[in-house]
Amino acid sequence: MAQAAPAPQAPPEMTPKRMLAFLVMVFGMFMAILDIQIVSASLPEIQAGLGASPEEISWVQTSYLIAEVVMIPLSGFLARLMSTRILFSVAAAGFTAASFFCALSGSINEMILWRGVQGFLGGGMIPSVFAAAFTIFPPSKRPIVSPMIGLVATLAPTVGPTVGGYLSHTFSWHWLFLVNVPAGIAVALAAWSLIDFDKPQWELRSKFDWWGLAALAAFLGGMEYVLEEGPGNDWLQDESVAILAAVMVVGGVVFFWRALTRDEPIVDLSAFGNINFTLGSTFSFVMGIGLYGLTYLYPLYLSMIRGYDSLMIGETVFVSGLAMFMTAPIAGMLSAKIDLRVMMLIGFLGFALSTWMLTGMTAEWDFKELLIPQILRGMSLMISMVPINNMALGTLSPDKIKGASGLFNLTRNLGGAVGLAVINTILSDRRELHYARLSEAVNWSNPEALTQLKMMAANLTSRGLDGETAALSQMSGRLHGQAAVMSFIDIFVLLAFAFASLSIAAMMMKKPAGPKVAGGH
Repeated sequence: MAQAAPAPQAPPEMTPKRMLAFLVMVFGMFMAILDIQIVSASLPEIQAGLGASPEEISWVQTSYLIAEVVMIPLSGFLARLMSTRILFSVAAAGFTAASFFCALSGSINEMILWRGVQGFLGGGMIPSVFAAAFTIFPPSKRPIVSPMIGLVATLAPTVGPTVGGYLSHTFSWHWLFLVNVPAGIAVALAAWSLIDFDKPQWELRSKFDWWGLAALAAFLGGMEYVLEEGPGNDWLQDESVAILAAVMVVGGVVFFWRALTRDEPIVDLSAFGNINFTLGSTFSFVMGIGLYGLTYLYPLYLSMIRGYDSLMIGETVFVSGLAMFMTAPIAGMLSAKIDLRVMMLIGFLGFALSTWMLTGMTAEWDFKELLIPQILRGMSLMISMVPINNMALGTLSPDKIKGASGLFNLTRNLGGAVGLAVINTILSDRRELHYARLSEAVNWSNPEALTQLKMMAANLTSRGLDGETAALSQMSGRLHGQAAVMSFIDIFVLLAFAFASLSIAAMMMKKPAGPKVAGGH
């Protein structure tokens, strides 16, 4: 045992081949994460192209997310079984092939099938990058590699609407998938040639927990379905949501029982015994809410209230991605110079401030008003993401990293799924509440409302319309629009308080003792 101690220190050498292999993996992860948002921005074009109904087209995203969320925690065991090289290369090649077949899909059922395959294999690439960053590089190099993976994890979802809007407008929706093909082939070939971080442990095949895998799929797949479909279907009042909720509960019980009682569980939960990893995963969960929540809310506001198309939305929200890109090297330098907990404190407070600035939103807000909040949001995401990665994964022993990186990424994805479900539910409920209150105030005894109606009616009558009827309809539209804006503001207030509270929790983490921490804990 004494001679085994130096082993973790020998591999962490930043050789050109190892660095190039890592860059290839980072690019593969970027493709997998980008593919969620790049498609979400252009769902109407895909729906029209495939002749799908609104209910069917939502499954283009749901099938991807369900499959991905199952694969992400499973990837830790598969990386040990197959090695990082085989897992990443197969995942990249399969993801590329599935992208190609998505582009060739002639029906919505074909698209849903290949999107599920694409999500499952894409999920195999994401945790491998985090694991590689904390096992093949020494702690002294983390100020370089950690900002890279933090940038990709946050930048890809943010620029997705921009890239998706551009591709679907300039070419066609098919190119949302075809763009992955040449890049994916290059990534798969390069990964096979360059990755040499570890060796397969084929003896684990006999210990593969098939019942654990089935329970994991039922638990996470059911959860993802409930969170995706629940807000629009009155939750458990919908039969399919209720059935999948029951499947989720049963799957969860069986999964945790097997994970906690088997010698070789399908997902190793022991990393949660490390307080830094537990807190870091909690932060990652809330970061998922903020990252995916605002990536959803900005385009929703611009389309619903401002009437922007997908390309105009992409051009408006690109600012956050640019701010992240510019802040990444700064975050890397800061992580080497100041207490990581202080960095998280600054990042969380900055994110809270950027969200609080949106509470003054009106129906007239445009690029100019959204500029500063977006820049501050992008900077804060990078400043907080880098130390979260380092603090959560940097204090684990190398043998725990592969499983832990899958769990860590899972928390961010689940945070996004939970966040979007809660956001959609609150938006719907609060919009109805605000509209009811506004309608009570705008009545026939309100002189200001009557004056506005008369002016609107006169203007519409001069255009040859039924002035009174059209004016009432127009006033109702105004109230609906104002109620929607007020419901957006309610969400921004909640997000601001959530991130402000994270800044307090950040100081509860243990400060890494130094470079030696990476070798064990």
